Formats: sequence, structure tokens, C-alpha cells
Amino acid sequence: MNHVLCGLAANPALPSELVDRLIAIADADLAADLAGRADLSRGQALALAARVEESAVQLAYRGRLSAEDVDPAAQPDAALALLDEGAGEPEWGRRLVADPEVRRREKLAGCPDLPAEVVRALAADPDVRVVAELALWTTAERAAELAEHPHAEVRRAVAANEATPPAVLARLIGGEGMAPAERCVVCDREQTPFAHDPHCPRLDCDLPPGAACDGSHESTVHHLREAALRNPATPVAAVVGFADHPSALLRRTLAARADLPPEVAARLALDPVPGVRAALAENPALDEATLRTLADDAHQDVRRSLAHNPHVPFDVLVRPAAGTKLGATLLPRVEAASAAEVAELAQSPSAPVRMLVAHRRDLPARIRDALADDSDARVVKSVAAHPGLSDGQLRAMVRRYGVQVVAKVAANPDAAPALLEDLTRHQPAVRKAFREIARHRRATAPALLACLADVQARPVAAGHPALPPPVLVELLTDTDRRVAEAAAANPSLPPGVMLELVRWAASAGE
Repeated sequence: MNHVLCGLAANPALPSELVDRLIAIADADLAADLAGRADLSRGQALALAARVEESAVQLAYRGRLSAEDVDPAAQPDAALALLDEGAGEPEWGRRLVADPEVRRREKLAGCPDLPAEVVRALAADPDVRVVAELALWTTAERAAELAEHPHAEVRRAVAANEATPPAVLARLIGGEGMAPAERCVVCDREQTPFAHDPHCPRLDCDLPPGAACDGSHESTVHHLREAALRNPATPVAAVVGFADHPSALLRRTLAARADLPPEVAARLALDPVPGVRAALAENPALDEATLRTLADDAHQDVRRSLAHNPHVPFDVLVRPAAGTKLGATLLPRVEAASAAEVAELAQSPSAPVRMLVAHRRDLPARIRDALADDSDARVVKSVAAHPGLSDGQLRAMVRRYGVQVVAKVAANPDAAPALLEDLTRHQPAVRKAFREIARHRRATAPALLACLADVQARPVAAGHPALPPPVLVELLTDTDRRVAEAAAANPSLPPGVMLELVRWAASAGE
């Protein structure tokens, strides 16, 4: 029954006095749901934090606890959460920097505004994980110091830190003027040369795939370069040479940079790896010439990425749209289209192009209605969830195209209750439609009862407030835990039943 109590703990209609009684018997699972309640009082938050330490962390992050509510000696993880939010006391850092648990020192290293002596202690920590976490979030001055750290993992973290000075990043990625790293996570544990078996059978091994070291710490250095390439603070002059690097991952990372020079973009547009060209095609910084070159790419992934580029020229957009599977999504360039461009798309002789604009949910009524009456089912399906369509229009879609549009019609926010009921009786049945109806704000009890017969829609329907209370009570003992928990969380659950559940739980815990 614990899953039922967890659902009840999340029920927004649960009376405050029953919240108190659940707090008094809460375990970690129940406390997690109680901590997420929007109506939790300060007193309840304090009581919950005192009962279940794990919930104190959640409450701290949600702003339900303040520094005066937390004892760092008894609740170190909650103290760390407040420090992470910038709401803790400086002296807590001085206490926690000596914590024997590495995970806590590592968490502390990522917290902002720590006292200088705490930062110095973290930088000298004997565990490299702590130092690397500090390097990832620290200030420019400290990052510059840690760039010279003898461990390659710390240098990798410095390369990812956007506060790291550009000149330091340039040195890190090129390796010039910097002493070689002495250790990495691989040679810390293994005799070199070593290459990690991708099918490693050791249960206690946590080395990442591709980890390798022959004395040059090559896998960590590779990750360092990738981090620096992703870092917008790394000077573009220091990264352009990677356009010809043998690693496709590094070329792909370079291709996504917002400051990519046009001549480098033009070279990457000819890259032999489609993934590199696809990353380039989605880069909003590309010039028009490169965008037009990529529009003729033979690989569908490249054309799909190009279609998602917010700056793709309007006339170029329709070229990949006509012959590329773009999915049921509103493209950025279509979302930003002018009124004239919207009209042009809607009048295109190509159904895939008309589909692009049909995904917008702010179309003028004239264009929306024309698309709703389109001769292509794919276009009608794309516009079916548009608000403002009349009951007659939605029913006409179903009559014309049946199962192809039923689920999207069911998702229309203005679908009438009677229409939703009719859709549950459609033959052949459309399972996805049941899931849409089960979450629809206008779904009626008869429609929801029909949704309960579908395995995937059943947990969703069990949480709908329009479900009759007697049905909710029956669902509390459903064999599917998700259904029972959703029923317990349903605000339409009778208060008397809530009380009985809490009483049962209290007596079972005695």
C-alpha cells in the first residue's frame, strides 16, 4: 500500500491535518512526495525534515528551509543544498570541507561564494574528483591556477569552465607552454598501456567507454579538447585547426560553435561524416552560402538539421521539407515566419510544405480553416489540435480521414465532451486517442471509463478529477501500482476515504 500512500501524499486536496499524520509516519518514499506539496507549511516542512533527512535536501532546494532551520552537523546534505543555492552560512563550508565523505566534499566544491580558505582546501584535496568539481565551477583566477594541475581530469574540468580565461583555454587545447599532465583516471587504476574493453565484465569497474592511456592520457586529453571546443570562451583561433582533426566527434563539436568562421564552415560542409555535416546544418551562425550548399546534401539527417536551423532562408526551407521526414514539430523558421510567408506556405502545392505551417497554433482563422479542409490527411492531422476549430470541423476531419486523425482531434483543447465520448467508440479503436482523452480537461466520466479499458491510458485516466468517486475507490486496489497511485492522488477522492487510508497506515506502522 505504500504506493497508494505516496499518491495520497501528492493529492492537492489532502486536508492539512492528514498531511500532519502522514509526516508522522513518513519513510523516504512518502517524504519525497510530501516535500513536493505546494501547500506545505513551514512547521510541516520542519517536521518532515526532522523525520526524514533526505527530504531536508528536497525542501532546501524548494526554498522551504532557510539557514536557521538547518544544523550542518546533523543535516550536512541539507546544508550543502542551501550552500548550493547560495543561501547557506559561510562557516558551513569550513566544517564540510573536512567531511570524511568524498561525495560531500565534491558537492561542496561546486557551491558558489565559498570562503577563500575553503576553496584553497578543496584545491588541495587528496581526491581528484573534488578538485575536478572545483575546477569546473571556480573563478577565472582559480581556474587558471588549476590548469597547471598535474592530473589530466582536473585540466579537463578547467577546459569546460566558461570562467576560464581564453588564453588559458587556448593553451589547454593546444598544449603549448604547459607541462604535460602526470596522471589520468586510467593510469590511476591500471597498468599502462591500457585500453578499456567496451564489454568489460568487471562489476566494480566504472571507467568510461573508450578510456585509454599509453602514458599520454589520450582518452582524457580527447575529452579535454571536446570540452574546450564546446566552451564558448575558447578563442576561435585556437579551435579552427580541428576542422581537419581525425576525430569526427571533435569536428562535430567544432561544427556547432556559434563563432565558426565562414571559411571553416565551408570546409566542414564537405566533411565525409554525415553527423558532422548535420551538426553544422543546425548551427544558427552559418552564412547563407553554406546553408544553401547543405540544402542539397544527399543525407537526410543533414537536411533535417538544416530545416531546424532558425536562420535557414525561407526558399531553402521548402527544399528539405519536400523530401525529408521532419516529424510532427513546429520548426523555428516557420514559427518566426511573417504573415506573408505563412500564407505562402499554406498555399504550397506540396503537402509536406503545408504541413510545416499547419503545426503553428496561432494561424489566422482563414488559413486554419483552409488547412482543416485540406485534401491531404497529413496536413489535416497536423492542424487538428489547433484551438478554435469548431465541433463540426473536427467531426468532419474524423469522417474523412478516420484513424489517421482521431488522436490529434482528441488532443484539440476545444474538443467538446460529446465528441470525446464519440471518439472512445470509434471503430477501429485508436489507442493513442484514449491517452489524449484521458488527460483532456473536458473529458467526461463516460469517456474516462472507456479510457480505463486501455492499458496505457488507464493510469492517466485514474488521475482525472472527472472520474466518479466510487470508481476511484475501486482503483485504489488496482493491480497496476501506477493506477492505484494516480487514483490516490486524484483530488476527487472522497475525504472520508483519505482519512481511512491514513488511519490504516498509522495502525499498520504501530
